[in-house]
Amino acid sequence: MRNVVRWLLALAMLFAGTSHLTFARRDFQAQVPDVLVAKGPLDRDAVVVASGVVEASFGLALLVLPKERRRIGAALAAFFVAIFPGNVDQWRKGRSAFGLDTDQKRFGRLFFQPLLVAAAWWSTR
Repeated sequence: MRNVVRWLLALAMLFAGTSHLTFARRDFQAQVPDVLVAKGPLDRDAVVVASGVVEASFGLALLVLPKERRRIGAALAAFFVAIFPGNVDQWRKGRSAFGLDTDQKRFGRLFFQPLLVAAAWWSTR
């Protein structure tokens, strides 16, 4: 079962990373917290592109670096924690993206993130 979850997570990360760089680029910008771009050197699009490269890299690493599985899983779990403020910011500011067009849907999305953290950790142990 761990292998199945790990493979699904790897494929999801490859898909998410690719979508950051292509067709969903604008939607992902809704999840970039204002604080990241207010005084920093990056704009929303640069943050989306960078996170897309990171996500695709995690997906690829889960597939091709089996000896590093535990480290990758720990780093991926930490990544999911690190991007959680973007989900909170999207909910608090009422930014619609990915079909999350109501406060209830955006709030419900927040409860999905701990599952991703747990999946990354559990599937790589």
